[in-house]
Amino acid sequence: MEWKRLLGHCHGAVRTLDLPLLVALLILMAAGLAVLYSVDGPVRGQALRFGGGLVAMGVLSRVSLVRLRAWTPWLYAASMLPLLAVYVVGTGKYGQRWLNLGVFYLQPSELLKLSLPLMIAWYLHQRPLPPSPRTVLVSALLIGVPALLILLQPNLGTATLVTASGVFALLLAGLHWGWVGTGAAGLAVAAPLAWFGLLRQYQKDRVLTFLDPAADPLGTGWNILQSRIAIGSGGWQGRGWGNGTQATLDFLPEYTTDFAFSVLAEEFGWIGVVTVLALYLFVVGRCLWIASRARDTHARLLAGSLGLAFFVYVLVNGGMISGVLPVVGIPMPLISYGGTSAVSLLAGIGLVMAVRQHHPVHGGGG
Repeated sequence: MEWKRLLGHCHGAVRTLDLPLLVALLILMAAGLAVLYSVDGPVRGQALRFGGGLVAMGVLSRVSLVRLRAWTPWLYAASMLPLLAVYVVGTGKYGQRWLNLGVFYLQPSELLKLSLPLMIAWYLHQRPLPPSPRTVLVSALLIGVPALLILLQPNLGTATLVTASGVFALLLAGLHWGWVGTGAAGLAVAAPLAWFGLLRQYQKDRVLTFLDPAADPLGTGWNILQSRIAIGSGGWQGRGWGNGTQATLDFLPEYTTDFAFSVLAEEFGWIGVVTVLALYLFVVGRCLWIASRARDTHARLLAGSLGLAFFVYVLVNGGMISGVLPVVGIPMPLISYGGTSAVSLLAGIGLVMAVRQHHPVHGGGG
């Protein structure tokens, strides 16, 4: 009967999901919706995006990694096409970042958050490890071309995340630390060139503000200073849900997106902050645990790089709102409002779940 077949499909989908990961993600999503609700944010829109992300996660958790590996070069190439298309028909507040598809707006750079770690894992798994100089250089090219295209949109935040996901795959493959030092030196040399040739004025302002936010407290330093006030005023227990003042009185800008975690800190205090950070730590740790138990290099590199990329989201946004890092427009995972970002994050976790489903070791439980 049809209903029995439907139940069978549902059971199969649930069986491939990693329950501990799913529970932690659902709690984080609930916290994100609570923060949005407290500041009259777009709760319904975010809930719909979470729903779409959960569907993507469920579908990808059932993917055959063998088939996915075979299709990876084509997926990588296909994700590059809309990234090039934004330079012709793209739109956005600060440049060409989005494609208007009529029904919704697509940010092509989000596709690379999945296809790039897939591609690097695919490329490295069939070569001797630790990677040879030639392998490192080819990997750097596969990472650098899309990262540069994203940076030129301009979108420094996503370019950072995409680069990090590829570099993490290389590090997990046993990249020699000498290469890391060479890369750091190369970035130091390229920094002046990027400053004068690539970065827009608003991006330069963000860096200068990071160095001295008090230099222009009513201008470029306003965001960071108000974010620090929100975090500090939360104290240990917070002002209470819906009782925050920095966002509701419009002192804190971008309080549904870049600085949503500042709202959480003000309303729920350090107790709320530590709880959410513990959930993030669990998600990353679970991804790395799944990676460590994978049977082959491809699965290990894929799950590990996706888990560490999730960690970069938390690290950069947390540093950004506290003034430890420059503001680069990276959202706090599942707390900040954002459609394509939430969907790509949950889809990436779906791939991690696929690794656990298809490559368990010693029974693979947990």
